Amino acid sequence: MLLAVCFAVTASLLWLAAGVAARAESRSRLLSLALRGSAVLLAACALWWPPHLLQAEGTLAAAAGPRAMLGWLPVLGLALLALATARAAAARAVAGALAGGVATLVLSYAFVMLMLPGLFNIVAPLGRVAGEGLPLVLLALALVVLFLPSRRASGFGAALRAGGTLAAAGVVVLALLPALHQPVPAAAWHELAVLAVLGALAGVLCAVLGPGAESDGRVSSAAPRALRGGPTTDALTGLPMRQFFEERLASAARRCESKKQRMAVLFIDLDGFKPVNDTYGHAVGDRVLEQVGIRLRSIARAADVAARVGGDEFLMLLPGVSSQDSVARVAKALIELLSRPYKVDEREVNISCSVGVALYPDGCKPNKLVPRADAAMYAAKRAGGTRHAFFLPEMDHDAKQNFELARDLRRALANNELELYFQPKVDARSGQVTAAEALLRWNHPRLGVVMPDEFITLAERSGQIGAMGDWVIEAACKQARAWRDKGLRMRVAINLSAHQMRQDDIADRITEALERHKIRPSLLTCEITESTAMEDTRATQQTFRRLGEMGVHLSIDDFGTGHSSLAYLRKLPAEELKIDRMFVQDLEHSADARAVVDAVVKLAHALGLKVVAEGVENPRQHHILAEMGCDELQGYLFARPMTARALLLWALGDRGEAAAFRNSLFGETRQASRLTPLPASREMREARQAPEARKVA
Repeated sequence: MLLAVCFAVTASLLWLAAGVAARAESRSRLLSLALRGSAVLLAACALWWPPHLLQAEGTLAAAAGPRAMLGWLPVLGLALLALATARAAAARAVAGALAGGVATLVLSYAFVMLMLPGLFNIVAPLGRVAGEGLPLVLLALALVVLFLPSRRASGFGAALRAGGTLAAAGVVVLALLPALHQPVPAAAWHELAVLAVLGALAGVLCAVLGPGAESDGRVSSAAPRALRGGPTTDALTGLPMRQFFEERLASAARRCESKKQRMAVLFIDLDGFKPVNDTYGHAVGDRVLEQVGIRLRSIARAADVAARVGGDEFLMLLPGVSSQDSVARVAKALIELLSRPYKVDEREVNISCSVGVALYPDGCKPNKLVPRADAAMYAAKRAGGTRHAFFLPEMDHDAKQNFELARDLRRALANNELELYFQPKVDARSGQVTAAEALLRWNHPRLGVVMPDEFITLAERSGQIGAMGDWVIEAACKQARAWRDKGLRMRVAINLSAHQMRQDDIADRITEALERHKIRPSLLTCEITESTAMEDTRATQQTFRRLGEMGVHLSIDDFGTGHSSLAYLRKLPAEELKIDRMFVQDLEHSADARAVVDAVVKLAHALGLKVVAEGVENPRQHHILAEMGCDELQGYLFARPMTARALLLWALGDRGEAAAFRNSLFGETRQASRLTPLPASREMREARQAPEARKVA
């Protein structure tokens, strides 16, 4: 009966220790360390209590006073070494596993000698070598197996753990046979009660945490090594970093070559992560990244490797893939998993990801796989994000070009290569110029004029978008002052991006620029897209409020393309709505487009807002919009974007003698003029040739 109790206690505690250790595989670094420490403590209790119960003569368990507590040293060390050896073996760190195995065996001998010397007497008939070596090897091996990450195949991992539990418990109980005649101290039963409470708590902990990522076998084989810490481990997510990933990539490539297999590298970039840091702070962003690491480990198979290589960039290695379709299924599952909402405290954070895929061999060397996957990821982002793309040969050129463009972009601000072009807004009835929208151009020394579509995404990824937005604010205010000094009092419109709206000090920087150039706030229009304006975030709404209090003219851009809330719209301090060009272009032949525009105009006027229509390209559109009551118009019918000097000449043409100049400058986008054209200056030619630009902050 007593042996049965000892066996049950030892086996139960060892099984719980293995379960707690398994839960650590899918947790944050700090929680993983805490869980592993708990697992070591449970295993030590399982090994310490049976010898302490019977207190065989000549052992530490039978020693008097504090000396009896020295028995904790070998059991704690043995459990800790077994765990470390299991982690090294799972990570295929051969040297570490061998060293750990030898150390575990040595400490097993110390444990038996100090706590269970009767074991050697029982197995003495087997001979000295077998009698002493066999139980030590069995005990050490059983404890190491106990902490190995489980694998999915037919519950083999669970069976392996169960075997290790029974073997270790059997060795301990077998060693107690010679001490059965010893009296059992009353304190031992009190200790058993304490162990029962600890076991119950461990069971509750396992139930609350649920199965670890490894319980179904879908965990990166790199995770054990990563979670041990060290220079190749990312402290935040517990994932390996690029150095370890590249080592595993090289070894996987060698296996592919020898076995004629294929493998894939996935480059994962989070969509919309930077605004999380800007809006909620880096602490929340770090919590999200921790959860991303957990999810990546949960979806990876045993042989896969997931790694963090940048702020919000991750890599995944899939060795031994069967086909491109199988990789596509993994990529889709990955996107679906990482796009689920993230819970941080009481806040729900929504982001997604884009995935680029490169296959091996497919005519490339292993060291080209990551750049290829990166180029494919860019293609996925350009296609709208939240999707995957496989590498295609033409992407090599795109990747090289983007690299060179990003390098040149870093010098653009310092070399004064950026320039603002301006497109006028006119009164729908009088045709007088009311404002001009600032549009960014990059005068590249080799490529000529580069449009925002070609460099804004690069600026966002390289972290230069903030400085670029500040430059636009400063340049627009400076130009407004220059025009005012020449007698042209005209409002200048700039576009504020979602990134800028989430910056706490954006209103202060706009105020400083206005004061520096002595510009009234009412002469600056800040255009904010509808989707950004509708963001229910503290930072965005506070920026909107502060800009309104400053007296800045606020416009909601691209209206009709987002998901407006009338409750928000009514509360925003905006003064105008800007109808998106897609509705204007369909006005002539689409009753639905006319109905939408008419409804927007009536809604805006009911709320006391002006209406601006952009993308007006012909007189028929002009006529329809004027009849509907649209207040201001903007588009090729009136003028293309032009340099600041060309706009000054164009605007002054409204005052009489220079009217012919205005007509001749943009004759191809207006009704034919009866007046004779004047020779075109450089600014005129630029204005004629410059196409409409994508708006940029």
